[in-house]
Amino acid sequence: MGTTIAAIATGPASGPIGIIRVSGPQTLAIADKIFTPQGGGALSARPSRLLTYGALHARDGRVIDHCLCCVMHAPHSYTGEDMAEIQCHGSPAILSETLAALFAGGAQQAAPGEFTQRAFLAGKMDLSGAEAVHDLVTAATAQAAENAAAQMDGAVGSRIREIRQYLVDLVAEFLAVIDYPDEEIDSHLFDNACEILHNATRALYDLAETYERGRILREGVPCAILGRPNAGKSSLLNALAGVDRAIVTSVPGTTRDVIEETIRIGAVVLHLYDTAGLRDTEDPVEKIGIDRAMKQAQASALILAVFDSSDHISDDDLMVIARTHGKRTIAVLNKSDLPSALDMETIRRHFEHVIAVSAKTGEGLQELYELIPQVVGMDGMAFDGTIITNARQAAALVRAAERCEAAFVAAQLGITPDAVVMDAEGAIAALGEITGQAVRDDIVATIFDKFCVGK
Repeated sequence: MGTTIAAIATGPASGPIGIIRVSGPQTLAIADKIFTPQGGGALSARPSRLLTYGALHARDGRVIDHCLCCVMHAPHSYTGEDMAEIQCHGSPAILSETLAALFAGGAQQAAPGEFTQRAFLAGKMDLSGAEAVHDLVTAATAQAAENAAAQMDGAVGSRIREIRQYLVDLVAEFLAVIDYPDEEIDSHLFDNACEILHNATRALYDLAETYERGRILREGVPCAILGRPNAGKSSLLNALAGVDRAIVTSVPGTTRDVIEETIRIGAVVLHLYDTAGLRDTEDPVEKIGIDRAMKQAQASALILAVFDSSDHISDDDLMVIARTHGKRTIAVLNKSDLPSALDMETIRRHFEHVIAVSAKTGEGLQELYELIPQVVGMDGMAFDGTIITNARQAAALVRAAERCEAAFVAAQLGITPDAVVMDAEGAIAALGEITGQAVRDDIVATIFDKFCVGK
């Protein structure tokens, strides 16, 4: 890269510390202009990664802060270029003045994700590792961060490169046969190809199938709380959230609009939506709320169907049962602190997962917390980087698996080597899209556009 870039790496609000990153061929010269180490000398002469205390200067030489700074000499840096990192006080005024001084010295404003893009282009990480950086920055749970960190370390990339190399070697063997068509083809060649392609197909499909859980890990689970009026939906939302988020009264139809609250249960980020009670009504405003409740239920990946366990099943409850048909649902039998009058046979006939709780006393809530990750498939998982959280990678894995499968069939049937090579090369190309070994520039640009500035 011929340009030197700079950007604030911390958030826009005031804070105790603000960090500015610089990368590129002019980094050391610019750093020497704006930072004077205490005791004298040039910052660029200091060892890499040694934090140095000194004075930070504005464009006109004024001292605007006393802070820490370090340099990282190429190629031993995040981007593979000369880099500097300024750790000053987090005043927006100081950060702005420092950036202005860097720009005056010859640096340019970094684009979103440009530091990581430069790291990728310098071979410091593959594309799957670069995408994991974004996942790590946006991780909403410790488990999501753990999975992303492992992917940064190559948990996905190394496995993909291993499979890809097997396929490359296989293609090379078959191309040698194609180059000498008059020679008889050794049957062991097809037998060996079948084994390699079968193992690759299975491994790729297994990886691709982790995406559904990976999407939950990355994006969370939209969860509608559905039930008749006064079943205790709003009380359940408040109990789960630990705050009085929704208004609770004894008047049926109090909740008219959808109320959202986000909570974390282990590895699961649960986006809760408290909805209007389902019932037949002539109230036009309540009807709008009920329509929104039904739409929210349809769009949700999980439904908490709330029933008043102290009352008999009503027509409104039957409406709730009908609206949850075919959806991943937990039947929550609220008001367990009161004598039960609910027809349990009907409930268990329609729901696989049933739990009794009291939103008032908290009884059963811990069991509900433990049940939710099980129902959405997130219990007992190892967050070792093998969970695919990226839709682009998942799609490429499926394409690669399908091409491997087609090549396997061709090899098994003993079809001409050209057929095996064609499909194996298709799989190689798809896997190259994941690691960045074979990916279009516009796709790379789109990936890094999603990053924040300064990363």
